[in-house]
Amino acid sequence: MNDTVRPIYAQGIFIVCSDGSITQEVIFDYLDRDLYYWNLLSREDEFEEELDKLSLNMQSFLDEEVIKINGKRVFPKVVDVDVGFRGSEDRPYITFYIMFKGDLRRGVNVYEDTYESEVSEYDYTVTWVFTGGLTVLRAYLGVNYDILADGKLLIFSVPKGFTTPGYEKIEFKL
Repeated sequence: MNDTVRPIYAQGIFIVCSDGSITQEVIFDYLDRDLYYWNLLSREDEFEEELDKLSLNMQSFLDEEVIKINGKRVFPKVVDVDVGFRGSEDRPYITFYIMFKGDLRRGVNVYEDTYESEVSEYDYTVTWVFTGGLTVLRAYLGVNYDILADGKLLIFSVPKGFTTPGYEKIEFKL
């Protein structure tokens, strides 16, 4: 990524299924005054190289996290990455598709993520969707959150400048 490309917002949508699979769609919005990504589109080989770099970079961040489901470590994998534009050439977004699976049990299950604490450079919102017979019970995220739709949705936002706690925990029931 070019140094003139600046992140301005992010959104994560995490879908949890009763078989223990979790699919994440993480979207980063950027301001790109020099049109780095727009110009890269016309150079197919360089564009593919950039997608590979983006995927490897995100994977390295995921590999640094320790994610556990019911005390057992799981390993998220970037399965695809895409670049698009929001209305103009200087507003690219990058979408990462991430998947992993853990072993769920009847009753209470626990998702934990330990990561390096940092100061958020941009606002972001995360939505967890619990499908099938799953319902979220409570969470520790370091910020306020809402549980909606009879426990099927967990939503929270992190403001720019917030210091993340370095640990998140979500308890949910099967």
